[in-house]
Amino acid sequence: MTFSANWNYPTNVKVGAGRIAELADLCKAMGMHAPLLITDPGIAALPMLQKVVDTVHSSGLRCGLFSAIKANPTGENVEAGVAFFLDNKHDGVIAFGGGSALDAAKAVALMVAQNRPIWDFEDVGDNWTRVKSDGMAPVIAVPTTAGTGSEVGRASVITDQVQHLKKIIFHPRMLPEHVILDPELTVGLPKGITAATGMDALSHNLEAFCSPFYHPMAAGIAVEGIRLVKEYLPKAVADGTDLEARTQMLVCSSMGATAFQKGLGGMHALAHPLGALYDAHHGMLNAILMPYVLNANRAEIEERIKRLARYLGLSDTSFEGFLVWILGLRQELGIPHTLTGIDIPDTDAEKIGTLATKDPSAGGNPITFSASQYQQIFTDAVNGSLSYS
Repeated sequence: MTFSANWNYPTNVKVGAGRIAELADLCKAMGMHAPLLITDPGIAALPMLQKVVDTVHSSGLRCGLFSAIKANPTGENVEAGVAFFLDNKHDGVIAFGGGSALDAAKAVALMVAQNRPIWDFEDVGDNWTRVKSDGMAPVIAVPTTAGTGSEVGRASVITDQVQHLKKIIFHPRMLPEHVILDPELTVGLPKGITAATGMDALSHNLEAFCSPFYHPMAAGIAVEGIRLVKEYLPKAVADGTDLEARTQMLVCSSMGATAFQKGLGGMHALAHPLGALYDAHHGMLNAILMPYVLNANRAEIEERIKRLARYLGLSDTSFEGFLVWILGLRQELGIPHTLTGIDIPDTDAEKIGTLATKDPSAGGNPITFSASQYQQIFTDAVNGSLSYS
């Protein structure tokens, strides 16, 4: 089965194999003459990336390349990108890669017009109104992983290395004007990255669905996003060349980031400080934390989860049956059952619990957990303690 579509919700999205060929024309349509392609070092070293840059060059555009980005991008990475953008007189941004590259690129596009530090725009209160929106660089986003959905997000997660905290930088105009979802760009992803990023997409849809806030449109998107993960993530991991599975995973990744306008929750409230402290993969953290947070939220989400289980067509539509499906999916994909499996100990448990309560994602959790409750969830995830029957 082949897919080709043009969408304008939540932004302009071009879906289908080979649609990266439209990148240069999109740049021109947006008035770019010298776009800066921002990606990570791993992708920058791939022949596929050089081919994209060469194609943009051959269309008559002056395309620069910046790739000094960590797996969990930092404020220093953004500052370096801004300096590169300004020094080389670029006029737009192509955000190309996984969530880290997309987040960094969107933050660079924001900061090229600012004279305040990036932390002044943390997603707290009305900080976003401090932004000088005139002069922000236009952005085209091209994801090469199916997980974060940053291509349709209005924020970036950036690590403050001084405070060892991940902070969400937000402004409505950080939403890229155009997105290209081309499954051919994801074919070379290793199985492990495909699995971890796919579980990240699941966490976004699932936490949005469980969030208590009122947003039926987002809830509906989340339910279908979860179904797509169930059907296509195992296929994408088993056969990386399956373009239908790769397409559907890109789609459900964008759906997750659209849905979490309704809210996130405890998985992300814990994953953010853990990522900042241990430089661990965000999607993998969410995948490991998932059943422990779901179990802790059971009192508030059980009926919702039962409805979801019926929609997914699970043989056991109880809360326990849903957890069994999550655990089985993780095992099939090679996701560790515990945080110990990715070398995270429980030595910082008290600190993690406190940081989780301060993370913005905690506000969308169905239950307002205390620091000690988050500490217990974290400790359970380290030790593999999961009692659900």
